[in-house]
Amino acid sequence: MKLSEYVAYDAVGLAGLAARGEVTAAELEAVAMEAVAAVNPLVNAVVETWPCEGGDGAGGGAATGEPLGGVPFLVKDLGVTVAGRRTEQGSRLAAGQVAAADSHLMRRFRAAGLRTFGRTATPEFAYDITTEPVLYGPTRNPWDLGRSAGGSSGGAAAAVAAGIVPVAHGTDAAGSIRIPAASTGLFGLKPTRGRVSMGPDVDEIFNGLAVQGCVSRTVRDSAALLDAVRGPESGDPYTAPEPVRPYADEVARDPGRLRVGVVAQAGGGRRTEGPVAAALTRTADLLAALGHEVSEATLDLGVSWEEYVLANARLWTANLVPWLDGLAAAHGRVVGPATVEPQSLAGYAFGRGVTAADFVRALGVRNIVARGVGARFHRYDVLLTPTLPELPPRIGELAEGVEDLDGAGWIDRIFDRAPFTAVHNVAGTPAMSVPLESDPATGLPVGLQFAAAHGREDVLFRLAGQLERAAPWAHRVPEVRASVSRS
Repeated sequence: MKLSEYVAYDAVGLAGLAARGEVTAAELEAVAMEAVAAVNPLVNAVVETWPCEGGDGAGGGAATGEPLGGVPFLVKDLGVTVAGRRTEQGSRLAAGQVAAADSHLMRRFRAAGLRTFGRTATPEFAYDITTEPVLYGPTRNPWDLGRSAGGSSGGAAAAVAAGIVPVAHGTDAAGSIRIPAASTGLFGLKPTRGRVSMGPDVDEIFNGLAVQGCVSRTVRDSAALLDAVRGPESGDPYTAPEPVRPYADEVARDPGRLRVGVVAQAGGGRRTEGPVAAALTRTADLLAALGHEVSEATLDLGVSWEEYVLANARLWTANLVPWLDGLAAAHGRVVGPATVEPQSLAGYAFGRGVTAADFVRALGVRNIVARGVGARFHRYDVLLTPTLPELPPRIGELAEGVEDLDGAGWIDRIFDRAPFTAVHNVAGTPAMSVPLESDPATGLPVGLQFAAAHGREDVLFRLAGQLERAAPWAHRVPEVRASVSRS
């Protein structure tokens, strides 16, 4: 298979070719490595590669007979462990760390027939909405190499948008799947809390705010992957209701007439800028033309914006303390400027001052927000917002003046620049970024976020499938991937 042919297929398409014997897993691995060589020097999305690992263990893997059999795949350098491979979490503090065993999710990736051949960049400890770690340097947006690919699953998104793989693993604790998806013109769905196991080494991350998922170029790829990996494992603290049918089947189903509430401005944070506001208006018009009931809506958090941000800061930073202390002890290193970046150090210092009472109050805010957001879905089937209020920032922009911020100030900056996404992590509700729009002036992609009630990924996949058919985005390709297509 030629590289120009490879980048034209999504994961389901590649799996179909392998199942029919039109291409072998070895050929797919070879062309994926060719793609890495062609574009990774430009985007810096992949931090390590190795011989493909598939369904039967290291180095092997069934090429056919599984939902995604033979498809080359990349995992994020955080949130999943691959036996015998490094898992450095984007940090010098964990540099060289090797995983002793597969996590539950990695075993499910193998069982689906995916052939993992490397790991993608993450900001240190996924503690940013741009991917610019000191350890490996900035990941660049395939649409504009001077701009961020988003974070924290920025390496995954850049790899998929640039054509290295059609789908890649990601995690999301405050928008870390949806933000890079919006920044790079991809589809990204954050599942319901408890849909995918975090085990066995941890039961939850950031007190249930974080989930596992992927970014992809097509809706059906995300649906097929979620079908393959969903479901609880023994000891999981959260579970999600079983779907009525496979999500892959939902993509082709009519969503019916949905009640869509449109929230144009966040309750706090940066105001939605002109190009994004115009894209939101066009999307609302498209939904109305498709027969949906569209109206303006608000999203009351039940607490002030300041209380909401502070509660998240307390949860995030308190969780950082044992995380960093554990890594330091494991590797004989000291938590300090030589091993940890300024924003993480600030969070670590702030977290050490969070009292048990502060922590319990923060969990109380999580409960208030979750109840309030859940109640909105009694009135609406779907809530529509921008994924981000602005176009992707320039490389280095978000880190300006970081040395002057304490741990709460850093979280406030993140929530200011991405005010729409984290609420669904706090609430545990599913949400997706759909690459329906682009800015006419710059050509940069604009993602729109759709959220549904707890456990209702089926609603989102039906709507996403309808939108993909009505306003296909596959023809919009960044120049980096277009150059690969011509090779």
